[in-house]
Amino acid sequence: MIDSLFASATTITELTFTDILLTLFVSIALGAIISFTYMRTQASYTQNFALTMIVLPTIVAIIILLIGSNVARAFSLAGAFSIIRFRSAPGDPKDIAFVLFTMAAGLACGVGAFGYAVLFTIVLCLLMFILKAIRFGSQKSTQKMLKVTVPENLGYEEAFAEVFHMFDVKYELRKVRTTELGSLYELVYAVSIDHLTNQKELIDAIRCRNGNLDITLTMAPAAAEY
Repeated sequence: MIDSLFASATTITELTFTDILLTLFVSIALGAIISFTYMRTQASYTQNFALTMIVLPTIVAIIILLIGSNVARAFSLAGAFSIIRFRSAPGDPKDIAFVLFTMAAGLACGVGAFGYAVLFTIVLCLLMFILKAIRFGSQKSTQKMLKVTVPENLGYEEAFAEVFHMFDVKYELRKVRTTELGSLYELVYAVSIDHLTNQKELIDAIRCRNGNLDITLTMAPAAAEY
């Protein structure tokens, strides 16, 4: 009986209404489990993406059911879907992994391998929870972007080296530009700050050096801003 659950239905040429309902039900249930795992293991997410992960396995399963073993139908569907263009900003690698995860679950349901679909969904969801619990791959220091405005009479090359050394901050000067008609300089640093560092004390120390001019510490810097 257990072996029958893990048997593939690829050899079935005619699908019954019961088979279709079972495929849809299992794919929706697995999509909901994957979506729940994503929401629990991700710090921030959008509702649209969470809903998409529930629907995506069902869509993939339906496509597989429509194709079946008909080669001509497979080519026609491939041509139909080739006109679709997806335009979106590059997502987080974890988001991409979950998209592939849901597609794999839908493929398994579409070919009738429900046992395998449930098995790898449970295993991978448990793995995601375990990796989240042990904080695998997390770093003690975080990468941030620091913008500091300094007067023109201050030598900016090593102006804050002593402050960075005092707070054990690794830094790299990425950009220098003039502002306020050349009377001020804006410095952009890529800094690595330990999670135990008091960021307020760091900013206060920098303020004492730059004459209390503007300071911006970006929590999640984008590479394009450099």
